[in-house]
Amino acid sequence: MTKKTMGYVYLMAFALCIPIANWMIGNVGAFCVPDGPCLIPVAPGLTAPSGVLMIGLALVLRDLVQRNLGVKWAAGAVVGGAILSAFVAPPALVIASATAFLLSEMADLAVYTPLQKRGLVLAVFASSVVGLVIDSAIFLYLAFGSLDYIAGQIVGKAWMVLLALPVIHFMRRREAVAAGSIPA
Repeated sequence: MTKKTMGYVYLMAFALCIPIANWMIGNVGAFCVPDGPCLIPVAPGLTAPSGVLMIGLALVLRDLVQRNLGVKWAAGAVVGGAILSAFVAPPALVIASATAFLLSEMADLAVYTPLQKRGLVLAVFASSVVGLVIDSAIFLYLAFGSLDYIAGQIVGKAWMVLLALPVIHFMRRREAVAAGSIPA
């Protein structure tokens, strides 16, 4: 598959993560808080709104979209994901999600872009950590008026980033082998 084709695959997956996460918050969880989010355990004694895992994955996919298609495509996917969310989530949740994601993606972009030249895994890790903290704080405050689940949000998103890093390393190694810069 070409780099551009893979970029489109990442783009679709990224754009779909946002509405899926927003739908999950109101519909999927170990338990649902009345007039609040549905929660899942992310560590012993720690819960987070259920969309947290999808957003953790989205942070990694955004970096892959930028790497394969460019910054404009990544920004467009955030907007597209927010529009799709309007069909599956309440307006307040969509606005909170879109605002948090746009702001966190700008921070993610500021970290990822200069670091990608030093190494893809480092860039994805560092930018995702920055993005997940900003996204968590802004989303929770706008969506629920509190930061009660901030620790769970950060841990849940971090799990997805950590699970993705070996895959990112494998992908980067495969690219280097294909380019002939390291032996097979």
